[in-house]
Amino acid sequence: MGKVVMYSTVSVDGFIADKNDQVGPLFDWLSSGDVPLDGSGDVKVSQASYDYIKPYWDEIGVTVVGRHVFDMTDGWNGKPPSGIAHMVVVTHRPMPEGWDPAAPFHFVDGVEAAMARAQELAGDRTVEVAAGDVGGQVLAAGFVDEVAMDVAPVVLGSGKRYFGSVDAQHLLEDAHVVIKGNRVLHLRYRVRR
Repeated sequence: MGKVVMYSTVSVDGFIADKNDQVGPLFDWLSSGDVPLDGSGDVKVSQASYDYIKPYWDEIGVTVVGRHVFDMTDGWNGKPPSGIAHMVVVTHRPMPEGWDPAAPFHFVDGVEAAMARAQELAGDRTVEVAAGDVGGQVLAAGFVDEVAMDVAPVVLGSGKRYFGSVDAQHLLEDAHVVIKGNRVLHLRYRVRR
């Protein structure tokens, strides 16, 4: 079974979006370099960010997101982003009307079911869990092995918290990845068991 990594870009004050779900300048680092990160040519990062992010993307087998993110992105038009093979959507609602059931999206009720399905689909590859409310629930349930943050030099002041509504203490090891890119600091911490 692969590891479980909770991930997102986050402001210095711990938010993944403002209260209106706008990310503002959080993702400026994805256009602050000259190294193409994907085939579109629209995403260009520093060499340091590329050397970190590209191998990480390549190790992901499944991404787990909440229904809110799924709805905000219009389900990525049925195609998971960044070459990811499968998406697991945590939701209490059925899949959207007219949704192609052959698309590699799996709708499940609750984080335990989501993690079981994600780990089954990922095999030995990494299960990525989007930060926010669902990510916080997965952390609280004890499934997260690592916390990965791309910290942008932005203070949002309020909004959607990286750890969602987690209200208990969780200890992390010292950062085992610290990489400075243009307009971003990539950090990874193992969850202390």
